Amino acid sequence: MTTPLAAKIAREYGTPCAVIDMDRVERNIARIQNACDDAGIANRPHIKTHKNPTIAKMQVAAGAKGITCQKLGEAEIMANAGIDDILISYNLLGEEKMARLGALQAKANMTVAADNSTVVAGLPKAAAASGRPLSVVVECDTGRKRAGVETPAEAIALAREIAASEGLEFAGFMLYPTETGWAEAQKFYDEALAGVRAHGLDAKIVSTGGTPNLVNIGKLKGGTEHRFGTYIYNDRMQVAAGVASWDDCALHIYSTVVSRAAPERGILDAGSKTLTTDTGGLDGHGLILEHPEARIAKFAEEHGFLDLSRSNTRPNVGDVVRIVPNHVCVVVNMMDEVVMVRGEEIVGTLPVAARGKLR
Repeated sequence: MTTPLAAKIAREYGTPCAVIDMDRVERNIARIQNACDDAGIANRPHIKTHKNPTIAKMQVAAGAKGITCQKLGEAEIMANAGIDDILISYNLLGEEKMARLGALQAKANMTVAADNSTVVAGLPKAAAASGRPLSVVVECDTGRKRAGVETPAEAIALAREIAASEGLEFAGFMLYPTETGWAEAQKFYDEALAGVRAHGLDAKIVSTGGTPNLVNIGKLKGGTEHRFGTYIYNDRMQVAAGVASWDDCALHIYSTVVSRAAPERGILDAGSKTLTTDTGGLDGHGLILEHPEARIAKFAEEHGFLDLSRSNTRPNVGDVVRIVPNHVCVVVNMMDEVVMVRGEEIVGTLPVAARGKLR
């Protein structure tokens, strides 16, 4: 069954189409800002999910201290829109990136992360190009085994290296604890902080991260800010993690059923180039709100394969359905724009301005 709004969106924009509910977006912004305020820490939202300056400015207007970007290209889009306080939570390397970072630092207050000496050795070039000191936080691995120094001793040594580098200022630590690893993160941080203080340094920024860590917000004694990202739209992963409900999911993919070649299967016009193959560790590739027992079982590039064997209701060819993606961040990066709605009304479109900014 196609809702009147879905029919209108399909008629005016076609499918597959990414649609965001602005009432839910605003509610999500307020919810997380209130959580940070209640915990007594700053909110530094990660824009990797929405990639849009308009929404970033909404987050800042609601009380966010600044924003987080993963890549320089994202930060350039945000700084050009007038956002002034930006953390790039990623190792930056190379002459080309140092020139761009220097230009950014000249017009916005930038902080960057580093977890090794090679990165630190390049950053003074950006500071020199900007004509002012560059703040650097040490990224610490507290259990995810992604990036980050693995021991407090390494964190202390790198902090001293940053402080001794011309044009750089050691600003503190960046952590991304696992959902169950906050006691270990506290131990790591306490040892690292004591070590840098023994050398006359201090940590003005202690940044933790992750929407799934909503239940742990404020638990790190000494933490100053938290980097929430996915919360702006939420997705199936956040519902599974227990930090969002289906009513908190603000982005849906509207997709048309284009084939029902057999009773227990069908095809959507949303394939891997729309929903992506990132399952987030979940079964299937999204929740169809109109047919929750249906399973998006696999993909071709433009085909979403429906397994309807467990579905009590089954869609017809031409039905437009709403899908909650497994991992909304990667889905948004596939889109040139999102359609905005309030209730049953379309209120406009919003470009995904930092789409594809991978450098």
